[in-house]
Amino acid sequence: MDLVIRGARVVDGTGGPSYRADVGVSGGRIAALRRVGEPPLRGRRVLDAHGLVLAPGFIDMHAHSDLALLRDPDHSAKAAQGVTLEVLGQDGLSYAPVDDRTLDGVRTAITGWNGDGSDVDLDWRTVGEYLDRLDRGFGGQGIAVNAAYLIPQGTVRAYAMGWDDRPPTDAELTRMRKLVARGLEEGAVGLSSGLTYTPGMYARDAELTALCRVVAAYGGYYCPHHRSYGAGALRAYEEMIAVAREAGCALHLAHATLNFRVNEGRAPELLALLDAALAEGADITLDTYPYTPGCTTLMALLPSWASEGGPEATLARLRDEATAARIRHDLEVLGSDGCHGVPVEWDTVEISGVGDPALAAYVGRSIQRSADARGEEPWTTARRLLLADRLAPTILQHVGHEENVRAIMRHRAHTGGSDGILRGAKPHPRAYGTFPHYLGRYARELGVLSLEEAVAHLTGRPAARLRLADRGLVREGHRADLVLFDPDTVAAGATFDAPRTGPTGIPYVLIDGRFVITDGRRTDVLAGRAVRRTRR
Repeated sequence: MDLVIRGARVVDGTGGPSYRADVGVSGGRIAALRRVGEPPLRGRRVLDAHGLVLAPGFIDMHAHSDLALLRDPDHSAKAAQGVTLEVLGQDGLSYAPVDDRTLDGVRTAITGWNGDGSDVDLDWRTVGEYLDRLDRGFGGQGIAVNAAYLIPQGTVRAYAMGWDDRPPTDAELTRMRKLVARGLEEGAVGLSSGLTYTPGMYARDAELTALCRVVAAYGGYYCPHHRSYGAGALRAYEEMIAVAREAGCALHLAHATLNFRVNEGRAPELLALLDAALAEGADITLDTYPYTPGCTTLMALLPSWASEGGPEATLARLRDEATAARIRHDLEVLGSDGCHGVPVEWDTVEISGVGDPALAAYVGRSIQRSADARGEEPWTTARRLLLADRLAPTILQHVGHEENVRAIMRHRAHTGGSDGILRGAKPHPRAYGTFPHYLGRYARELGVLSLEEAVAHLTGRPAARLRLADRGLVREGHRADLVLFDPDTVAAGATFDAPRTGPTGIPYVLIDGRFVITDGRRTDVLAGRAVRRTRR
């Protein structure tokens, strides 16, 4: 064996009981398992793992590392958590497939998620070219962790028909279907939507169903950020289940939360809806992060009509006094669709990052607090920030409920996802802490999940959703994407005050049998590659 991991407590990703064993690794795969009492394995290197849990590497089902993986070879934000695979292309907006015109608009629209991209050579246009670029990574060596990709429906719509709020023509819909089919053929695992983000939110159900039929034909899955997590949340979940059923497509509900005052304590209603659909034969999974605040861009709160035509059109509307007054009325009185149908409460909206360093004083403060300090209305502060920072500010939105978070994470269809935005001076700690927080806080301290259940939610279940036949379990023949952690000390170090603090209790992480974390420190190994869709 290249490596023998001696005496670990194996939690294998199935949810079944743990057991003590030696695990042998050769050629990047798990070559042998020997339980205690069986003849021991011998290897060129032996790692004493007594007192540690050995689990499959964690799979982040909702990541925003689309450019971070090409910007930062270290990428300890995820590698140090034990994440060995991230799913990119989320929320309907990412960087492939594009042409030059589409790319410019997308870069501006999601600057708050990934930066403006000026520090990355965006030398791809197709999904296949982007995946190839991930394979090459840094100097042809690869990237920090593995990555799979969802085709972003909003980007596809912008490519085929611009940023207009209208139904597609037959020719435009045909073009979108061809773009989705090509991306799946090139290795994407499915399709994402951001139905509170423009231009994806302009798509009606018939359009989404037509695209999902393509996804179903290739054995992929549909991953929507649906139309409301607030006033219309349950209706929005019902809509996505209906679309997937009509298309015959597998469904994975992104960051499946119930937020805002209107949804306090309503998780059982969502779970009953999911159970009924599953009982009827629907193929549904979901992901959540183990925190109550959400994270998005300040621009995302705007009503959809204010963003029609793309980012430059949005900025022009914000500059116009009469139009800005109408935007404010939608936000503060009616409840904009961008704010999930709930009138905005500015004291819950905290600036977490800005693009312009001159605006750094706003970071870490709510819009209400900054407005009070300036003696002005909160909308005036928000509007100034959007214009001065060209739509780049990111926010934490403190609108979640702990009882909903706990109830949803117990569900049999649940998986883990960080939804982690890595940019900004004060990002959400979920970007650096989601996976150890599940293990330390919710499994060990609170007992919401057993350790075996928690690991299955983070490994075996997501691998099954992604149709990865050789990942997600500790099993002979599977890839040696593995994490070793101390079950008594594993914890998220990241907090809202210190969001970039690394975790504790995760001394070793391997990808393809190579150590990317040793003794809790990042090595220089770049073992990550693009993980392409498994053909049916």
